[in-house]
Amino acid sequence: MLAFGVRVPFSEVYIEGIRRIGQTDIQFAREFGYAIKLLAIAKESERGVEVRVHPTMIPSRSLLADVGGAYNAIYVRGEAMGSSLYFGQGAGMLPTAVAVLADVIEAARNRLLSVRGLRVAPLGLPWVELPSAAVRPMDELESEYYLRFMAVDRPGVLAGISGVLGAHEISIASVIQKGRGEKTVPLVLRTHVAREAALKRALGEIDRLPIVEGESVFIRLEENLG
Repeated sequence: MLAFGVRVPFSEVYIEGIRRIGQTDIQFAREFGYAIKLLAIAKESERGVEVRVHPTMIPSRSLLADVGGAYNAIYVRGEAMGSSLYFGQGAGMLPTAVAVLADVIEAARNRLLSVRGLRVAPLGLPWVELPSAAVRPMDELESEYYLRFMAVDRPGVLAGISGVLGAHEISIASVIQKGRGEKTVPLVLRTHVAREAALKRALGEIDRLPIVEGESVFIRLEENLG
């Protein structure tokens, strides 16, 4: 709302946690030159606003990749000003106390102003005066993806999986496969840009193949982070 001046109900924000992410994925991400972070992402385009929260693979060279512990960061890309990063502690005794005290001071100031009819809305405008945003469905998202399958260790497995991806117009950028002589081994792929709806249909088909065990894992990639 602060970035685009629009009203976005929380119910329209896509939310995905980190439960599917394992240590294996963290290690493979490093091999690709990435780190996995839980990001809240908002983007505006002619087709609407994207609002989503999910694990994301970002380049290790990005400043966001080094944010950890009690620290938070907000990366902003403006049309005219370019990129900027706001970084600081988001947890802990003193940072939390400062945030709570700031809210109390703002509430007290607005209470005094309201006596004179000058109350200021938290976002500069009352919620009802903000225009509604056209939120893009996640199925319309176009992104590069990291994919991990637990595949049976035998010839033809990669061809079978890549065949399904190709049938859904998803092309492969790179492949990592490790482990030999075991019943199943991790097969990791990175795709070129694909549509999320097509990816989910492809993964649904792949998960039903006899050469794959368990549910596949996918992580979205964000490249342009400064």
